[in-house]
Amino acid sequence: MRTNRDKLVKMSVQGAAHHPSGSEIRVNSEGEAFVVPAIGGITYNVKVGDCAYGLAGDHVEPGVSMQNADKNSNNAFMVFSCLGNKARVVSGDAKGAVGYVTGKHGGIEHVIADFDQEDLYKMAIGDNILVEAYGQGLKLLDYPDVQVQSLDPDILEAMDIEEKDGKLVVPVVAVVPSYLMGSGVGSGNCYTGDYDLMTADREEIAKLGLDKLRFGDLVLMEDCDNVHGRGFYRGSVSVGVVIHSDCVVSGHGPGITTILACRKPLIEGKIDPDANLAKYHEKVAGCAK
Repeated sequence: MRTNRDKLVKMSVQGAAHHPSGSEIRVNSEGEAFVVPAIGGITYNVKVGDCAYGLAGDHVEPGVSMQNADKNSNNAFMVFSCLGNKARVVSGDAKGAVGYVTGKHGGIEHVIADFDQEDLYKMAIGDNILVEAYGQGLKLLDYPDVQVQSLDPDILEAMDIEEKDGKLVVPVVAVVPSYLMGSGVGSGNCYTGDYDLMTADREEIAKLGLDKLRFGDLVLMEDCDNVHGRGFYRGSVSVGVVIHSDCVVSGHGPGITTILACRKPLIEGKIDPDANLAKYHEKVAGCAK
């Protein structure tokens, strides 16, 4: 695919490992109350590639949750960070450790990154992490109706997207119908944050093969418009990445950050159980050696 990657600007944005937020009791769609680990922090035992379901947690973010303490700076941190971007620790005992961005979580406004296990144990809350922001403004020159959102161009190339009969065939783990998309619908900005696959109806989730989604999995969302805002538009297609865990709260579930969006049916999904951000990152890292 022809892109404008030679015109993209790479710049630094920075946040810090953010303390877990809140200690409120969470109530699920059945009215049961829970107190479980949730958003934020340095999560040692939940990684990209792990199942997003079944954890004794809610909205769990794998790896390191990052935020800039200044609201305006954090807006830029959220918008310009792209999935697959290099994240480098620049303070503390883990200084010099390198990971990569794996998601952007709206509401709490976190950028999420994956690091090697030994680096996670060296890190502390408040350690500064610089992201080499690179990807916003990326265009597919032969597909002007398809938006690329929050995606590092190296990851785009590693995804092995096929061009067929004027359409893009994208490897995805599963297909999500629009009626299952919940929290985040109505947002006017699709270049930051995420929105949730609703999972209260477990039978429906299992029937559609969505019950084993992993952090980092790519999914195709049917009739989901993410071009000028998140909503329903028949025939539109979006592709996103699973970025946080399942949730007990009604209207919520695994979070999905969008990476491709089109209001026309120009994107098709090709089922590939290995279509995961970690796989594409490893491919890029291997090529860089």
